[in-house]
Amino acid sequence: MFSQRTNWRLSPNSLTRAIEEARASGREILDLTVSNPTEAGILPDPEIVLAALANPEAMHYDPQPRGLLGARRAVCRYYREAHEVFNLDPERLILTTSTSEAYSYVFRLLCNPGDEILVPKPSYPLFEFLADLADVKLVPYPLLYDHGWQIDFDSLYKAATPQSRAVILVHPNNPTGSYVSASETAALNAFCLDYDLALIVDEVFLDYAHDGALRSSFAANDNALTFTLSGVSKISALPQMKLAWVATSGPKEAVSEAGARLEIIADTFLSLNTPVQLAAPVLLDQRKQIQPIVLDRLRVNLAELDGQLPDHPSCVRLLVEGGWYVVLRVPALGTDEDLAVDLLRKMGVIVHPGHFYDFAGEGHLVLSLITEPGEFREGVARVLQVVGV
Repeated sequence: MFSQRTNWRLSPNSLTRAIEEARASGREILDLTVSNPTEAGILPDPEIVLAALANPEAMHYDPQPRGLLGARRAVCRYYREAHEVFNLDPERLILTTSTSEAYSYVFRLLCNPGDEILVPKPSYPLFEFLADLADVKLVPYPLLYDHGWQIDFDSLYKAATPQSRAVILVHPNNPTGSYVSASETAALNAFCLDYDLALIVDEVFLDYAHDGALRSSFAANDNALTFTLSGVSKISALPQMKLAWVATSGPKEAVSEAGARLEIIADTFLSLNTPVQLAAPVLLDQRKQIQPIVLDRLRVNLAELDGQLPDHPSCVRLLVEGGWYVVLRVPALGTDEDLAVDLLRKMGVIVHPGHFYDFAGEGHLVLSLITEPGEFREGVARVLQVVGV
């Protein structure tokens, strides 16, 4: 009765079951995996946000496949102000409700059933579901760790086949927090031109460089055909507002053809609601108030982790450049999932096991740096009490 593409494992894994049991018991739990800023005490100004949603123009329906022009201009202004991208035309933008929806549009644009997309490993597991729903096959290419994370270009070239259509980048990666360097960008452009591939670049955490330095956006990449995805979920810590986009750049003719086809896809769904589009300039401007708060939270928690680690030399914090997560390398005495379950049951702490993000080996835990600092401090202490022996 049901399609093959939704033939997923529906039963919860052991960690999910353990979390459900712990919460049902009423036991105090310290959650070091929180990804929702609205549950981590990080909130933009509610009066300003809610007032922006009360625009009387919201009562008028003007369906625009690419999104309302005022909203697209607000996105272009964000790129000018935050990332010095001065040549982004609103016509190269398609607004969506989420980056997940943007991915689905681009997958449908580029791929026939059975085609392949090259995806980084480690990275977050969202891609598997999106690929299944689009009847696309994911082929991993590794990120290697040696005094920081790098793309393994030898493996990337070996992974390419005649069925390959695109390379996914996450800039900075989630959960490694590594940005794509300028030299890697040049090599990726050459690779895509050699194999006639597109780049799909997820930049939701782009603004959160821990050193405060400006990082370049792929929205300015004019070499290979490039689709850059982002949204206010992370930029302004407003995941509930459901405003995202895909920006197309690259060779002029390819950009024009891609835009025309994406417009038809977007016109078919018309998913983005009018009040949020009208509020887009205000929602994006909220980043100026909220990002310093988030960055301070990230730095405080990272410093707390670094302050506790010297007493536990068997554990190492891997280098992180940006984003909301940090990877902790710990002694591999079993599977990461078993360790995460053990930490929950013994210490009342939730962490993400490395296999959740497709780390190549055991001995990796992923912690959220947007966790409330007091909870983070105590949670880290409890984790290190178990793994840092």
